[in-house]
Amino acid sequence: MLKRHNPLYKKLRQRTGADSADMWVSPSLSLLALTMSMTALLSPTLTYSADSPDLCQLREHFSLTGMHQDGDVIIGGLFEVHMLALQPELSYRSKPKQIWCQDFTLYGLKTVMAMAFAVEEINRNPNLLPTVKLGYRMFDNCMRLDVAFRAAMALVSGTNKYSSTQNCSGLPPVLGIVGDPMSSNSIAISSVLGLFRVPMVSFYATCSCLSDRQRYPSFFRTIPSDAFQVGAIMQILKHFGWTWVGLIYNDDDYGRHAAQDFHKDITTFGGCVAFSEMLPKDIDMAHIRKIMRVIQNSTSRVIVVFSSGSLLMPLVDEVVRQNVIRQWIASESWSTSTTFLIPRLLPFFRGTLGIAIRRGEIDGLQEFLLSVRPDNDTKNNMVRRFWQEMFSCRFDPEEAFAVAEGKVCTGQEDLSKADLAYSDVSDLRPSYNVYKAVYALAHSLHNLLSCVPGQGPFKGNSCASLHDMQPWQLLHYLQVVNFTTGYGDQVSFDKNGDALPIYDILNWHGMPDGTMRTREVGVVDKSRSTPPRSVCSEPCLPGTRKATRKGLPVCCFDCLPCADGEISNTTDSLECFRCPKEFWSSPEKDRCVPKEVEFLSYEEALGISLTTVSIFGACIAAVVLGIFVHHRHTPVVRANNSELSFLILLSLKLCFLCALLFIGQPRTWTCQLRHAAFGISFVLCVSSILVKTMVVIAIFKASRPEGQGAMKWFGAAQQRGTVFILTSLQVAICVIWLSTASPTPHKNTHYQSSKIVFECAVGSVAGFATLLGYIGLLAAISFLIAFLARNLPDTFNEAKFITFSMLIFCAVWIAFVPAYVSSPGKYADAVEIFAILASSFGLLMAIFFPKCYIILLHPERNTKKALMGRTS
Repeated sequence: MLKRHNPLYKKLRQRTGADSADMWVSPSLSLLALTMSMTALLSPTLTYSADSPDLCQLREHFSLTGMHQDGDVIIGGLFEVHMLALQPELSYRSKPKQIWCQDFTLYGLKTVMAMAFAVEEINRNPNLLPTVKLGYRMFDNCMRLDVAFRAAMALVSGTNKYSSTQNCSGLPPVLGIVGDPMSSNSIAISSVLGLFRVPMVSFYATCSCLSDRQRYPSFFRTIPSDAFQVGAIMQILKHFGWTWVGLIYNDDDYGRHAAQDFHKDITTFGGCVAFSEMLPKDIDMAHIRKIMRVIQNSTSRVIVVFSSGSLLMPLVDEVVRQNVIRQWIASESWSTSTTFLIPRLLPFFRGTLGIAIRRGEIDGLQEFLLSVRPDNDTKNNMVRRFWQEMFSCRFDPEEAFAVAEGKVCTGQEDLSKADLAYSDVSDLRPSYNVYKAVYALAHSLHNLLSCVPGQGPFKGNSCASLHDMQPWQLLHYLQVVNFTTGYGDQVSFDKNGDALPIYDILNWHGMPDGTMRTREVGVVDKSRSTPPRSVCSEPCLPGTRKATRKGLPVCCFDCLPCADGEISNTTDSLECFRCPKEFWSSPEKDRCVPKEVEFLSYEEALGISLTTVSIFGACIAAVVLGIFVHHRHTPVVRANNSELSFLILLSLKLCFLCALLFIGQPRTWTCQLRHAAFGISFVLCVSSILVKTMVVIAIFKASRPEGQGAMKWFGAAQQRGTVFILTSLQVAICVIWLSTASPTPHKNTHYQSSKIVFECAVGSVAGFATLLGYIGLLAAISFLIAFLARNLPDTFNEAKFITFSMLIFCAVWIAFVPAYVSSPGKYADAVEIFAILASSFGLLMAIFFPKCYIILLHPERNTKKALMGRTS
């Protein structure tokens, strides 16, 4: 708990009132006090001065590398200038040594100089803060959280040796801070500065977690959040069709939150993470080799990396050593790093795609960089250290002889002849973000000072005062700032403090000298013009569906062909869809096509064959009828009533012709006529044969004395009457059948799903069975009577031929029933036609061919004497 005599507490009481100060300080500042007490070296310690009880004395200064410039209003800055820091031993028995930073980077220094230049440019601008001189105080964080936290505390607490407890008015040490570039540092620092509403505008911290306004109410940034960066990477993956992707990320807030967003977003377009590995914070080669084994064992050919360049380098070295070629996608933290654009890495990283923060141009920055000179002010030791690193010299002669081969710095060395990377302003990205951050604070301050009294946004419509303004007042204006840079980029913040999401997408190209260069996408390296494929399973083409493999990510699946009658017309379809009733799937199963309509057609071979046989049978019957008509007066024709022979031949001709009604597309009239014509024609034929058989028996009996009166019952009139009555019964059956349940054309889809069988539905099975049963009954009676009369003398032995013909007839139609029932579609019609033709030919040949043989080939036997003489 902070004591009430603390200057910070008194300042809060004056600004908010005693009660509110107590309420606000109690929970909030206690958190800060607890944090500072738990980190022994994170903040300076104040003690009372023995000489003056109203003054607090700063007992210790942190050893921080920094730059300083006085001004009416001071802006703080936190930057990465050194990459490593030597941690002193903490024995807790003696005062620890100060942390020493090393590995100076020109890349980081350029961001520092961008802030210094922006402040100088603003001070020269008569239209922006014309009455205020801006100053700055910037520190190096050495890429360590503890150093960054100390620097931040030094900025907000001030570095004056003495602090009065009586006078709490005036400006705070800094009104706002530009930085920190690291997400982890920004999270820690902003969580404390947010308690005091001190604005913090980072130029490189991208963790999406920092968009949480509840936890970080005073945090802003001029670089887009990782949530937007992950979205940009998703667009790249989707563009190239890369759905099977490896992921590598830092073991820090930046890496973990980026990986979390990546896992969540990649599923939105059907992608999967093949593996997800975390880079170690320290150089752990066993862990690095483990990651390499995962990379080599994976089928993924694309790897996305969220990492800083320094933590990624050990893995890069191992990639080169093991000769692993992959397609790399770089996050903004290393996509523009020149460390990787060297000939040694060309075969392995050429073609890398990278997300880069917006490139900008800053007029006059190059001249400013070349004009920098060191001085003896200890607050500007950053420039002195830069100078020593740049020219490999030392300002202290003794130190120069020890570590710089005696080369002493003069401070007048020519920067234009030094490392060209320092003065190269062709690819300003983080530096441009720093530039925008400084201008965002400056424009906010300008708007604050332009407030009209009585129209202000604060209590009582008041405005802030230049001499007593507070960070929380500047925060209000920073939230709504909106301006355009000289490069033409608009700068503003959304409700979460995030900048407008604008990225450049870079491609690493090989150069003739063996190095690599980054270029914005649009110029593609011809040697890598065909992007690699990186999928766990090839896409399922139309006609198939995806079936996930058990225990594997959703990107690993099998492509199963759609079942018959089902289709899928899109790639990677999850299911197949059944075609409508009258449609069927194409052979490729990618579209529905009308089902083939099947019926016994005149155009197909089977239909042509049956038609030919039917017409041929009708012609033969007509020829035989012609022969009988021509020889109607001969004994062979006249025997056993020639009228019945003519009637049988006529009905057989009709039987042959009625087979044609079963061929062709079914229509209502053909369906109704085919069975009626078939039934009536065969009943006419069979009833005539029955009567003829009975006549044979009657004639035989009449030839005997005891049967003299038998023929009076079988005269011509009785024969015609019997045939008429028997045929009329079949006609009656047909009329009843057709009038109650008439056969109709029917499209049957049950026989074969892929086809529509166009057939004639019988309507009434009972009617059809009655029709066939009646024919069968007459045929059976005829066969039975003819069989009993088979032993008659040769003169009257026509019954033998009738017996044989009826045997053929009955055999055909007995075989017809099972064949008809088991034959699908048009083949049922073909079976019925075959039965009609076979039985018709059987009757024609068995009954009439022997007579035609005598008439045509042995006319000498076609005499009454010859016929009667056969018995003598």
